[in-house]
Amino acid sequence: MKILISGASGLVGTALCNDLLSDGHSVTRIVRRKPAGEGEIEWNAAERKIDRAGMEGHDAVVHLAGENIAAGRWTKKRMLAIRDSRVDGTRAVCRAVARLKDKPQVVITASAVGWYGDRGDELLDEESKPGTGFLVEVCRDWEAACYASREAKVRVVNMRMGVVLAADGGALQKMLTPFKLGLGGRLGSGQQFMSWIGLSDLVRAIRFCIDTPSIVGPVNAVSPQPVTNLDFTRALGRSLSRPTVLPMPAFAARLLLGKMADPLLLASAKVVPTKLQDAGFKFDQAELDEVLRDLVG
Repeated sequence: MKILISGASGLVGTALCNDLLSDGHSVTRIVRRKPAGEGEIEWNAAERKIDRAGMEGHDAVVHLAGENIAAGRWTKKRMLAIRDSRVDGTRAVCRAVARLKDKPQVVITASAVGWYGDRGDELLDEESKPGTGFLVEVCRDWEAACYASREAKVRVVNMRMGVVLAADGGALQKMLTPFKLGLGGRLGSGQQFMSWIGLSDLVRAIRFCIDTPSIVGPVNAVSPQPVTNLDFTRALGRSLSRPTVLPMPAFAARLLLGKMADPLLLASAKVVPTKLQDAGFKFDQAELDEVLRDLVG
């Protein structure tokens, strides 16, 4: 297959490209600079221009590009950049796809479990209604931005990703230093649910959605075993053989991180991957303790 990928230099994009190439597939990267060779096409996000000719003839498009939501405090400017990078970028890619002569069979776009908002211990699947808040609004508009590709009769899948666990990047890497020093602990009450997925399973899930024509619309890309923050904290401590007795109260998280503390760290979303499992997807990384031992133990 010939796959076109944006966000190919990020954590998920890099792993996906390597996995596809190792299996003999062809990968074209959408880049925000002058292309370095035949395997790249240019996208000027500021001018909303993309090399549409270079997009022709691909079997699938995987759109992963977007501003890092945890790269800094949420000022009005950063919140606007977070939203626009996802919504405007997705709209540009999907409009370009709709105008292609040789359209792909499927467009896979990133989304997030932020769609569900803060929902306590309510069990959430793809049929659940959205919550409220900034991230919910971003995810809602992000998924709606795929309109043009849907109207052009291209199959669209929105991967609602949970916290991605990987050995060399993402949220886990940021947690390791304090936990290794014995300074880790629960956040707030610790009873908020965290929906997570191992990087390897996420790559496999994206490829599964590319290869499964019956999968359309939102897909929860999460482990079938969501855990509370307290359980995650204890599991990470066990994997590192370190104590986890220094909690961070909710007020301290809000003082430290500002507006992003509640939606990113204190909100609870107990999300399950109903669509993936109903379609026959098998998780290799379902047990949190086993995954953390493999990644950091």
